[in-house]
Amino acid sequence: MKVSFYTLGCRLNQCESEALAQAFEKAGFTVPSSSEPSRIHIVNTCTVTSKAEQKARRMIRLFAEQEATDVVIVTGCYAQLNQTELEALSPKVVVVGGLVKSRLLDLPSIISGSAEKNLLTLCRRFAEGMETPGIVENPFGFDATKFTFHSRAYLKVQDGCDNNCYYCRVHIARGPSVSLPVETAVSRALELEALGYHEIVLTGVNLTMYNHSSDGIGGLLEALLNVLRDDTRIRFSSLEPDHVDDRFLSLISDHRVQPHFHIPIQSASDSVLRRVNRSYNSAELVDIIGRIRQARPGAFLACDVIAGLPGEGDAEFSQTYDFIRDNGFAQLHVFPFSPRPGTMLFGAKDRPCEQVRDDRAKLLRELSDELHRKYIRRQSQMPVELLLEKKVGSYWNALSGNYIKTRIEDRPGFSRGDIVQARFPVLDGSEDDITVDSLC
Repeated sequence: MKVSFYTLGCRLNQCESEALAQAFEKAGFTVPSSSEPSRIHIVNTCTVTSKAEQKARRMIRLFAEQEATDVVIVTGCYAQLNQTELEALSPKVVVVGGLVKSRLLDLPSIISGSAEKNLLTLCRRFAEGMETPGIVENPFGFDATKFTFHSRAYLKVQDGCDNNCYYCRVHIARGPSVSLPVETAVSRALELEALGYHEIVLTGVNLTMYNHSSDGIGGLLEALLNVLRDDTRIRFSSLEPDHVDDRFLSLISDHRVQPHFHIPIQSASDSVLRRVNRSYNSAELVDIIGRIRQARPGAFLACDVIAGLPGEGDAEFSQTYDFIRDNGFAQLHVFPFSPRPGTMLFGAKDRPCEQVRDDRAKLLRELSDELHRKYIRRQSQMPVELLLEKKVGSYWNALSGNYIKTRIEDRPGFSRGDIVQARFPVLDGSEDDITVDSLC
């Protein structure tokens, strides 16, 4: 029986979908690497923006309309907060809230062992059983050791968030911050390494909140560096600026930590940061960015930024724009402000009109293109380590340690997930595709 996955949102969602896919494969189900007509579709949703929710609804309807489909299981953050809305999309929809998502890991064996032939009926009964008292949710049950959709290993070490950013409802959907014990994280990382994965991506809702009342994310990184091999790469999915600790910053110079850091700054205007309840200011951002650059000169720094937040006038937008330009980010992920139900800013009256918001988002995306071109130019003829991701024809799509997507010609012995040494060609920053053809 075929089970297809469609995942929206963050790398944590991607990680959790990988674990669910592995559970189905272990039980004898077929899981294609991309969505195709199947008896079961699982849609792992995101609630960060209304656009992400709109896309989820569109895909759910599409899957439900396919003749081959028996059931569309919808989970994730959007499912946690809007169950009734999603169930109304189709009689084939079964919603499993994000806070009980890990119980889906049991569904493959339940389906395999059941005499019930109607999959929709069986999945509905399963979902209704989520309300059983005394069953404890395990957010760290997602310990995939096989990755269907990615060439790199994903390791979930944190979930939830204790912050209350006034524009965000992920903390409502995911709950308070929880951390995987260091010993368990180290054990799982060693297992992934032993299975042949050359890069481990640490994921969470707010990674820098990992054990923040104890040894923090720096303590976890130190424990991993103490045991992992010299050729195993470590990457962080994103780093909120408010809990980046000194211990962490002292360790990122290790060559195994990949020189790619994604920092969700959202704004660099102090008044806007206060308005939306972010717990840092622009001076603290400058300090964190400077210390990362000092530890890892030439690192690829990316950031999330929200255009049109409440309280953002022309002056505040200019402060953010100038800050990003002057602090040398290599790429921006730009989000037009999307008022989220249930958040403090849902009904905010002091937000820019949609046209102004969209114009600012366009300016930020143009800035991102300019900064990315500049960063690419600086890589010209530099040596580079590439991770082979997917073979397309006679070339491999590959990813550098500093998160530049490239292609390299296939050679005998190359296989998915391998690390190969190469050198960038002469680059002017305008390349749509970067082909690396000379191995060091």
